[in-house]
Amino acid sequence: MTDTFGFLIFAFIAVLAFEAVNGWTDAPNAIATVVSTRALPPFVAVAMAAVLNLAGALSGTAVATTIGKDIVDIQAVTLETGAAAALAVVIWSGTAAYFGLPTSESHGIVSAIAGAAVAAAGTDVLLWDGWQKVFTGVGAAVVFGFGGAFLVMVLILWLFQRFSPSLMRRTFAPLQILSSAFMAFSHGTADGQKAIGVMAMLLAIWNDTPTGEFNVPLWIILLGATTMGVSTMAGGWRIIRTLGMRITHLETYQGFAAEAAAATTLTITARMGIPLSTTHTIGSAIMGVGATRRISAVRWGIAYNIIGAWVLTFPICFGLGYVIALAIPD
Repeated sequence: MTDTFGFLIFAFIAVLAFEAVNGWTDAPNAIATVVSTRALPPFVAVAMAAVLNLAGALSGTAVATTIGKDIVDIQAVTLETGAAAALAVVIWSGTAAYFGLPTSESHGIVSAIAGAAVAAAGTDVLLWDGWQKVFTGVGAAVVFGFGGAFLVMVLILWLFQRFSPSLMRRTFAPLQILSSAFMAFSHGTADGQKAIGVMAMLLAIWNDTPTGEFNVPLWIILLGATTMGVSTMAGGWRIIRTLGMRITHLETYQGFAAEAAAATTLTITARMGIPLSTTHTIGSAIMGVGATRRISAVRWGIAYNIIGAWVLTFPICFGLGYVIALAIPD
């Protein structure tokens, strides 16, 4: 069954469902702060995110290549690996989003691919080079997200120390719209490529393509980017509320600092093929912004719940990928 053209279509549909969930649940990462500070109305922000997510996903394939050929040995796995991985992330991310918890589709998909691949071919199928990039991304999201936003905030507070609160809000409102647009584009660049990479992996498996000849066709890029753009329009209002309103109170200049730091981090790492988590990066940046006021300004109870969801993503998606791969009939 799993080596038929019909199953290839099924696997593609599963990956597109993952991309839709990615656009639905991760879109709030790009616009949570601009909505919470009221710099943009919610539906305008979502529409902007949809267009720029699509544009970002079209801007490169470095992350897609990492996901598609560097996480597992595609010569040792089957089409069910990609299908099982995508279904695992749909289940986990959809469940977490229902409770308003922002999870990482980036870490979810690599973990689910690993679990499904191990079910098919054992632990030798895992490739260290790709996982080294994944773990580098975990550290970069926290260090550069939190630290970068903290430093940008310190600089803003020093440069604009004579501005009144109302003048600060007016000054940074248009700048925050720009930073939110940058964030949406960088989200498409970083996260839009994940499903594109999985679809390219499926195609390579179907065509029995050697790993060294791995490529990402334009039609797959367009398919993935369009799916993300359309699904972004569905929003994700519970996650917007968690990220933009519940971690810490944000003003326009604080939202600008968080988005500028997070988007810059995502853009740079995406060009290096490092599959960074948008959720981890912007979440860490918002915490960094809040910490510049005082440590207690961050609602650490909410933050710990988010961090817990991040940590659980790896074992849960690995386990789901493993179980679903075993459950798919040969």
